[in-house]
Amino acid sequence: MSGAEPARGSMTIGDALGRLRADFPDVTVSKIRFLEAEGLIEPQRTPSGYRKFTQADVDRLRFILAAQRDHYLPLRVIKDYLRARDRGETAPPPWAAEDRPGRGPRRLVAAESTAEPAMGGPGPEVRLTRRQLLDGAAIDEELLVRLEEAGLVRRVGRHYDGDALVVARAAAALGDFGLEVRHLRAVKAAADRQLGLIEQVVAPLLRRRGPGAHEEAERTAHRIAELSLRLHAALLATGLRETLDP
Repeated sequence: MSGAEPARGSMTIGDALGRLRADFPDVTVSKIRFLEAEGLIEPQRTPSGYRKFTQADVDRLRFILAAQRDHYLPLRVIKDYLRARDRGETAPPPWAAEDRPGRGPRRLVAAESTAEPAMGGPGPEVRLTRRQLLDGAAIDEELLVRLEEAGLVRRVGRHYDGDALVVARAAAALGDFGLEVRHLRAVKAAADRQLGLIEQVVAPLLRRRGPGAHEEAERTAHRIAELSLRLHAALLATGLRETLDP
C-alpha cells in the first residue's frame, strides 16, 4: 500500500499503483499510462502536468484490470461499457452475456504473467488475435513489431498463444526499467542454446518406435527445462548478492 495521500484526496500515479498492486501484481506505470492513452481513464492534471488520481479513478482501474484478467475482455468492449456507464446508462456488465446457459467459454486469456512462463503459463492452448494480444499486454503496435522482428513473439497461423502474451507483458514491464527489445536478444539467444541442449538429450527418445516413447521424451524435456530454470534462478540470485551486498 502507498503512503499518505496528497491533499484533497488526490493521489499520484505511484500512489494509485500501490493501491492496485496487491490484487494486480503485474500492473505498471506504463500500463496505467497506456489505459489513459486508450481513453479508458481520464485522471485530472495539475497545472504543471502531473496526473492526479482519485479513489474513483483507482476503482475504475480496478474494474478494467479485473475485466481483462477475470473475464478476458478486450479493451474496446470495456471502453464501450464504461462510456455508456459514464452517460448514466444502466446495463449489465459486458461479461454477463457469457454467463447465459449454452454459451461456451471464451478462448481469450486470463493468465497473468506472475505464472511461471515455461512450465505453468497460459500455454499454446490459448488463442489470441493480434488486437487481443496488444490489449492483454498493454503494448502498442510498434513494440509488438519489434518483438516479432527479434523472434521473441511468434504468431501460430492467424493467432498468438499464451506464451506470446507472457513474453509481451514481460517485455513491457522490463521497458519500465529502460530495457529495450535489443537488450532481450541475449535472453532469446540463451534460451535457444538451452533448447538445443534439451533437443540433444531427447532426440534418441523421439527416434524410438515403442509405446510411450514420445510421452517419455516430453516428460524428460519438461523436467530438464524445469531444472534449467531453477539453475538459472539460483545463479542470478548468487550474482545479485555479490553485486548488491556491501
